[in-house]
Amino acid sequence: MPERPSGPPHPPLSDGVVTLRPWTEADAGAIVSICDGDAELARWLDRLPQPYTERDALEYVARAARGWAGADEETPLAVTDASTAEIVGSCGLSWRPGQSIVEVGYWTARSARGRGVAPRAVRLLAGWALAELGFARLELRAEPGNAASLRVAEKAGFSFEGILRAVHEDARTGARVDHALYSLLATEL
Repeated sequence: MPERPSGPPHPPLSDGVVTLRPWTEADAGAIVSICDGDAELARWLDRLPQPYTERDALEYVARAARGWAGADEETPLAVTDASTAEIVGSCGLSWRPGQSIVEVGYWTARSARGRGVAPRAVRLLAGWALAELGFARLELRAEPGNAASLRVAEKAGFSFEGILRAVHEDARTGARVDHALYSLLATEL
């Protein structure tokens, strides 16, 4: 069974349009600028605090570092414009101990939405997790009403498997919500 890596991809993953690299404390201001007050992000990311502060951003960066050190299950990477290095989003993996299944998650800055950033980032990370690390399956979950996220899954080559009913408890409302489940197998790269 493949093992979780001991650190982020090195060198950073890039397709010439987007680059995925580790978050740094220097990114905190950009994270706040992107996340604070973005109603669309807050709508679909129930654990995203609003208002979003520098302290929240620094904790996000610290959690990412802990994740890559093996002390947390989530390992997000900064998604940047490959030519300008501007931060345009986040894309990361959630690891399931003892399984050869990994879950991908992402968010995109308002200024970068609709430009194909998220599908590119997801596809880069998928290739690394499945082809380079040897995981068998990558999953992507999104609320069925999140049409933009469902398009990302499809554009990145994931297959729709079905609806997981009442699978997630929304941290803001306490309501149970459905998730659409998509997957990409190593044999489908």
